[in-house]
Amino acid sequence: MTDVKVEIKAKMIPIYIMGKKYEVPETLTIMKAIEYAGYKYIRGCGCRGGVCGACSTVYRKPGSYKIMSGLACQTVVEPEMHLTQIPFYPALRSSYILEELTGKPEEVFELYPELFRCVACNACTKVCPMDVEVMDYIAALKRGDIKAAAEISFDCIQCGLCASRCMGELPQYHIAQLARRLNGRYLTPEAEHLKTMVANIESGRYQESINGLKAMDIDMLKETYQSREMEPATAGEDWTPKENIGL
Repeated sequence: MTDVKVEIKAKMIPIYIMGKKYEVPETLTIMKAIEYAGYKYIRGCGCRGGVCGACSTVYRKPGSYKIMSGLACQTVVEPEMHLTQIPFYPALRSSYILEELTGKPEEVFELYPELFRCVACNACTKVCPMDVEVMDYIAALKRGDIKAAAEISFDCIQCGLCASRCMGELPQYHIAQLARRLNGRYLTPEAEHLKTMVANIESGRYQESINGLKAMDIDMLKETYQSREMEPATAGEDWTPKENIGL
């Protein structure tokens, strides 16, 4: 019995990239379809995994007046789709030195006074490719609740699509980034185990182990890595390794 390879060809569909028509396989993402059409990415390609926000795309479907949005690396093409990419949106980003701030809401208001131009139209939330409740974190900041804003905006990938649709011309994603930085530095309690680890590093506790690894050749490094004790996938919170080397 012999193996028989069957080549399945995807159906070709028409799409429009910046107004020009191309025939591309229907199974491709927008990013792959653009490359299939002959374009070469100079910028805006990013991670290709849906987490960096570099490939924000706006498009229309046939017969619809609505402007749709998505990430080019995640959104699959559709017949007669008209699309273009926005690799960068020129939204205002205020300058600040985080170490000179204190984590008070008034600092957000001073850096981004346009926060109060929000008219609660919710266009920012509708355009977000990550389904972040953008209007909700803006509302939280208007109330002075930095922690809530940081939590609500946690999945923001800085694509800028929210700012592109904002009637109040807010740079929502930059404001959210400030909220998360303030929350992380000033409002979240420091982890005791982290302070202990930093102190151990600064005291040179791991230097001997590091020097030993640096002295190994590539084969020995591979063997050491592959034979290491690994945490089981089903381990509970109380799991600890049998050996404490490097801990």
